[in-house]
Amino acid sequence: MASPGSVLLVVENLPLPFDRRLWMEATTLRSAGWRVAAICPRGIGGESHYECVDGIHIYRHDLPSEGSDTGGYLREYAAAVRWQFRLAQLIRRRHGFDVVHICNPPDLLFLVAARYKLFRGVRVVFDQHDIMPELYDAKFGRRDVGYAAVVAAERLTYAIADVVIATNDSYRRIALSRGRKRPEQVFVVRSAPDLARFHALRPEPALKRGRRFLVGYVGVMGPQEGLDHLLHAIAMIVDRHGRRDITFRLIGDGPSRPSLLSMARDLGIDGFVDFPGRIPDEALMRDLSTCDLCVNPDPLNPFNDASSMNKILEYMALARPVVQFDLTEGRRSAGEASAYASPNDDGDLATTIIRVLDDPELRARMSREGMRRMTEELEWRHQAPRLIDAYEYVTRVRRRTRSVMESGHPPSMQE
Repeated sequence: MASPGSVLLVVENLPLPFDRRLWMEATTLRSAGWRVAAICPRGIGGESHYECVDGIHIYRHDLPSEGSDTGGYLREYAAAVRWQFRLAQLIRRRHGFDVVHICNPPDLLFLVAARYKLFRGVRVVFDQHDIMPELYDAKFGRRDVGYAAVVAAERLTYAIADVVIATNDSYRRIALSRGRKRPEQVFVVRSAPDLARFHALRPEPALKRGRRFLVGYVGVMGPQEGLDHLLHAIAMIVDRHGRRDITFRLIGDGPSRPSLLSMARDLGIDGFVDFPGRIPDEALMRDLSTCDLCVNPDPLNPFNDASSMNKILEYMALARPVVQFDLTEGRRSAGEASAYASPNDDGDLATTIIRVLDDPELRARMSREGMRRMTEELEWRHQAPRLIDAYEYVTRVRRRTRSVMESGHPPSMQE
C-alpha cells in the first residue's frame, strides 16, 4: 500500500523519544504508513544530534539553559527557532515532508511551518499542549508586552493550522472560540499512556527509607506547578500533624528546582523529601509503583483549571490513587480515582493526603477505578484512532490544495 505521505514533527519542550506523547503520536503515524521525521532539543534520553529509532528520523539541536524570566525564555526560544529553520531545510532535502506537525510551547513554531505552507503547499497540524496566554499569566502574573506577544503568536498559530489537536474539551472550546476553527478542524487526542509500555513494576521498598508510606510526584518543576504548596503541606504533615512515617519523592527537573531544594531545607523537611531529578522511564515506573499515593499540587488558576496534566494519567496507569486540588480538567481525568482538596489550600491538601494514606480500602478503590478508566476510556489505544482521523482530514485538505496549486492559484492561510 502506498504511503499517505511524510510528516515533520517539531517540538521544543523535550527530546524524543523522552517526550512520551509525541513519541506515541510518531509511532502511531509510522504504523499507519506515514514517513516520519522529527526536530527536538537534545537532553536526557536523547543526547545525539541525529539517530533513527524505530524507523523515525530524529534530529536534535542544542538549547541554552532554561530561564526563569522573560529574557531567559526569549533566548531559549530564539535559539530553538533558529535551529528549527536549519534542520527543517535539511530534512526537506533528505526526506521531504507533506505535513508539518508543530507542538507548543512555545507558539513560535508557526514561523517554521509558515514558510512551507505558504510557498510549498505543506499542511499544518497544531498539536496544542498548552494554552500559552494563560500559561504566561500563571508564570509571570502580569499582562505586559510579553503577554500581548504571546496572544498574537497564538492567534497566528491558529490561523496557519489546518487542524488543531486538543488534549481535552476545554482546549477544544478555546480552539473553536478564540482560535476561530471550525468544529471539523479540531480533534481531541488525550495524553494518556500506552499501557503496553507504561505499567506498574515491582516496588522498591528501599525508596521509603524505612518509613511506612511513600508519596510521589512527577513533573516539570516550574513556578506554575504548585510545588511550593506541596512543600508547605508536607511541613504541616510533619510538624502540625506529627507524621514522621511518610517519605515524599518529587521526581523531575526545571527552573524552580534549586529554590524548592532551598525551601525544603528552610522548612526543615529536607530529611523527608527526596529530589532525584529527571529519571528514565523504567526507573520512573519503578519509583511510582512503590508509592502508596501520588499527588498533583497544581493550584487553581485559568491555565491549570483548563489543562489535563499528564502526571495524573500516568499515576492512574500505574494504579496509584491520586490526591490533587479540585480543578475542572483534573476531575474530568481522574473522576473517583482521586481525592480532592480545596483549591490552593495547603492545610486541606495536607489533611487529604493523610486521610487517603490512613484508609487502605479507599486507596484500593481509587486504584481500581483509575485502572478501569484507563483501560476502558483513556489509554493511548483509545486516542490513536482520533489522531488518525485528524490526519485523514489533513490528507483530504492536502489533496484539495494540490489541485489548487496545479491550477496556478496559491493556497490561502485557511485553505
